[in-house]
Amino acid sequence: MVSGRRADVRGDGVDLSGSDRRVYVIFNPASGRGRGRKRQAAYLELLQQHVPGFDHGVTQRPGDEYRLVDEAIAAGYDTLVAVGGDGTWSHVADRILASGEPGLRLGLLPSGTGNDFGRSLGLRFDDPASAVRALASGETRRIDAGRILTPSAPAEPGKASTPTAGSRVRHFLNLVGFGFDIAVIDAAAGARFLKGEALYKITALQQLFRFPGIEVEIEGPAGKAGEGRHLMVTISNSPFFGGGFPIAPKAEVEDGLLHACMIRDAAPLRRMKLFGDAGKGRHVDSDEVHIVDGASFTAHFDRPVRFEADGDVFAIEGTELSVEILPGALEVLGS
Repeated sequence: MVSGRRADVRGDGVDLSGSDRRVYVIFNPASGRGRGRKRQAAYLELLQQHVPGFDHGVTQRPGDEYRLVDEAIAAGYDTLVAVGGDGTWSHVADRILASGEPGLRLGLLPSGTGNDFGRSLGLRFDDPASAVRALASGETRRIDAGRILTPSAPAEPGKASTPTAGSRVRHFLNLVGFGFDIAVIDAAAGARFLKGEALYKITALQQLFRFPGIEVEIEGPAGKAGEGRHLMVTISNSPFFGGGFPIAPKAEVEDGLLHACMIRDAAPLRRMKLFGDAGKGRHVDSDEVHIVDGASFTAHFDRPVRFEADGDVFAIEGTELSVEILPGALEVLGS
């Protein structure tokens, strides 16, 4: 049950768009490989100063965001603030969208690893005070979200592709990815000393020499968009992934489109060149890269696969995965 741990300290901050709003803040202390726990006290102090009268809860285990959001909505909270990384934000947004309740708003405070979706909204990991002040301003914008139409279930990095329990339709904020993306997440899960952008980039360099590629056919609104052996396919709502790579440089969170970036497989040295170019957004000029924009896409595989959605790994039972864009689906605070 939502315990409603009350933060009654009042300050000079702006009340979130009026006293009629009920604010519930969800902290994920495990985000950012534990950095979320270190930031929790600082964020609580800032929120107490700028957002008087909020309640909050703390996740205890993976996926706890789902339960806390559902309980908060049922208890009448209409502003849900997620403190964490891309995965935490995605889980909270998913439950907001799945609820079908009108008038719900999402707030985002960064304390994660990659902060890819935060970059798209101008949220900086190194400036929590600025993020809280922006949140407290009460200003909002409507942004797009993605929906994964094929039921999927969580899957552990490095484990078999068979989904466990609870397959369902899901939403995402940043992107879904197949192939190399999953190989990097698997490798990063086993890394012990790296964090942040360095974690993604070093593990990605390792996988350029190890990952065997993936067979996939991508179908877009105009028909077949690509097929054959690929290094990676991402279907993006916003530009960045992997700790700052502008994989879909022209993507915007308010353009009503998804952006499928298909990178055909190549030899390791050519992969390294593509990887270097991707860090600057120059991969789009390579012969191996094809980007297609559209409102929906379907990926066909030769076997059941795992895929990434906003940094978390999921699995499907079949060999087909469909996604679509939901234009203006989310009202987001402070961005």
